[in-house]
Amino acid sequence: MQIKHPAWHVAVLIPARNEELLIQRCLDSVLVARSLLPPLITSDLVVACDSSTDRTFELAAHILHSAGIVVRTRAAVVGHARALAARVALRRYAGPLQRCWLANTDADCCVPETWLLDQIGIADQGIDAIAGTISVDSFEEHPVGTAKRFQDSYIIHADGTHPHVHGANMGVRADTYLRAGGWRGLATAEDHDLWNRLMGKAVRQHSSSRVRVITSGRRRGRAPRGFANALVGCDEAASC
Repeated sequence: MQIKHPAWHVAVLIPARNEELLIQRCLDSVLVARSLLPPLITSDLVVACDSSTDRTFELAAHILHSAGIVVRTRAAVVGHARALAARVALRRYAGPLQRCWLANTDADCCVPETWLLDQIGIADQGIDAIAGTISVDSFEEHPVGTAKRFQDSYIIHADGTHPHVHGANMGVRADTYLRAGGWRGLATAEDHDLWNRLMGKAVRQHSSSRVRVITSGRRRGRAPRGFANALVGCDEAASC
């Protein structure tokens, strides 16, 4: 997608908790997506390492080096980690908030090369917030039939819009984010909470299947009643 106005700043925000097995995949993919941004677009990457007891922090810091920052929190709450990452990113940015884009994903995700280009291209059209879609990397931990059940139930309209909201794939302009009150310190459904508050502010929201990330198909996630729990629900439905 062609970018009309290159004077953007993009901050990628990633909460991470005990993700030493997947953080390399995630950060490598984000760094590739950043490398494809036009030269006039500045960028940053903030990982909020939340209550990790493994090597997530050390690995993330080594991978990022000078390309971003890793911060610690002990909240054990994904909404708090997302909010911390946003605060840190905005402290590190000195430009106009209406030209700052906050791109959110999760540490168990892998983003495509055009992930950031696609978001900025849509933002250039006057959109304040974007909800993207997800696909699952593997269903090997699930019974036969779960993949089809998930795919059949994951609605994408003919025009590419959809009803889904994932913190793992959401973008929002910084001034709009702050006007809505930002991420709340919720342990689950923090993505729907923010999206609904954005809607209440009558901002220009857009759902697009073009903006897609790949996420882990693990059965045990990091957030209670999160996406992993939804997949387990597909397990139960597939076995009926």
